Amino acid sequence: MSKDQFVQRRDGRVAALQYLYAWSLNTPADLQEDLQVFFEGRDQARDHYAFGEELIHGVIEHTDEIDGKIRSLAQNWEFDRIAKIDLAILRLAIFEMLFRKDIPPVVSINEAIDLSKQFSNADAKRFINGILDRLKGDLGRDARKASE
Repeated sequence: MSKDQFVQRRDGRVAALQYLYAWSLNTPADLQEDLQVFFEGRDQARDHYAFGEELIHGVIEHTDEIDGKIRSLAQNWEFDRIAKIDLAILRLAIFEMLFRKDIPPVVSINEAIDLSKQFSNADAKRFINGILDRLKGDLGRDARKASE
C-alpha cells in the first residue's frame, strides 16, 4: 500500500468514526443528504474519503449484527454504558473484521486502538483491545493476512 493510500484510509477511518459517532447520537431522516452535508465540511474532496464512506454504509447496514457481537463479547459490561465514541470505534473495527476480508484483522485492531488514543480516554484502548482480541480468536482465519 502506498503512503497516499495509507493516508486516505486513515483519513477515511477518522471521517467514518466522526460520522458514526454523530449518527449514534442523532440518526438523520435522510442518510444521503446528511452524508452530503458531512462531506462538504471536510478538508479534502469527497472522493478522498471513499473508503470511509464505504465503512459508514457497511456499519449502518450491519449495525444489529455488529451490536450483537459487541453485546456477546463485552462480558460483564452493560451495552448502554459503553461510551458512544468507544461504541463507534468498536462498530467500525468489527465491521472491518467481519465483512472486509481484504483487511487483516490485526490492522483493524491497530487502527481501532489508534483511534481510541486520539478520540477517547486512556482506559478505552484496553477495553476496545479486549473486545476485538476476543473477536479475532473467533474469526477462524489468519489475523495477519487479508483473505478473499
